[in-house]
Amino acid sequence: MTGAPPTNLATLRRLFALCCMTTLMTANLATAQVIGNEAEMDRLQEKAEEAMASDDPEGAAITMGRAALVAKFLAKTHQEDGSAMRLFQGADALFRSQEHSYRAMALFRRAGGQLPVSSGICGSLSLAQNNVQQALAMLTRESRTPGPRTVKALSLKQVAADWETAIDSLIADYQCR
Repeated sequence: MTGAPPTNLATLRRLFALCCMTTLMTANLATAQVIGNEAEMDRLQEKAEEAMASDDPEGAAITMGRAALVAKFLAKTHQEDGSAMRLFQGADALFRSQEHSYRAMALFRRAGGQLPVSSGICGSLSLAQNNVQQALAMLTRESRTPGPRTVKALSLKQVAADWETAIDSLIADYQCR
């Protein structure tokens, strides 16, 4: 199969759109009164999803990488609160997963959108898969812990579960196995 993009690309785009809509809706609810770095993390997440909705995976990857950096910073500043620290570590892993996925999509496009894909694309998706599994493990634990950030943990956990499916679809579409 040369020259033709994967047949499930339309389905994959719908899945990404669904993930984006879910994240935007929950982010707006959860961050209504959040200020500072946490609000910046949420704004960067939304900006990356808007870039992806505008068919700009490269811009989405860069912006999601910035969101991951802010999440990592928040995890470090909340070391005294183990639950918040793990929540932000889970967000960091999720955002890194999204960054790697977006980067793989950008590389695929830059390479002409043809199969077989390069090992760099498959490597990015492997990193994405590892990160999303880490995120799911951390966020599942935190979503079970009652506290002020439980809603945020549940929201991020759902996004991670959706991304796990999206990454598996990309791996299959790009024939990385």
